[in-house]
Amino acid sequence: MVMYRDQKAGRSQSMKIDNRSFEMVEKFKYLGTTLTNQNSIQEEIKSGLKSGNACSHSVQNLLSSSLLSRNSKIKLYITIILPLVLCRCETSSLTLREEHRLRVFENRVLRRIFGPRRDEVTGEWRKLHNEELNDLYSSPNIVQVIRLKRMDGQVM
Repeated sequence: MVMYRDQKAGRSQSMKIDNRSFEMVEKFKYLGTTLTNQNSIQEEIKSGLKSGNACSHSVQNLLSSSLLSRNSKIKLYITIILPLVLCRCETSSLTLREEHRLRVFENRVLRRIFGPRRDEVTGEWRKLHNEELNDLYSSPNIVQVIRLKRMDGQVM
């Protein structure tokens, strides 16, 4: 794969090195990571969110169970689901769109963990607002975790 700043530059279909011809591609998977000619992390975010969604769906009964404490559910999220989503996300910078997608995923899982709230005025059950989730979830949010890991040089 050849990376260009200008997308239109060097649009040949193959490359020859030592009488061997190599097909030029826009993306490929290497050691479990999707590399693109745009150096984009979007594919990794999509893959991580797909894995995280599958995992959270498989444990959704535990996350919404009244038999487990909230602390146990949060530990389940932090130790099992979060590493799947964050795998390989710490190495590149995130766009606002990608940060938003990650926060939407996290809020969906947290809503399942904390459950609905009874409205004091109407008495009806409703979903928790994002601000309420932030207040209840004392750990750093998913985007802050990525930034902290980048600063520390740690990889999950």
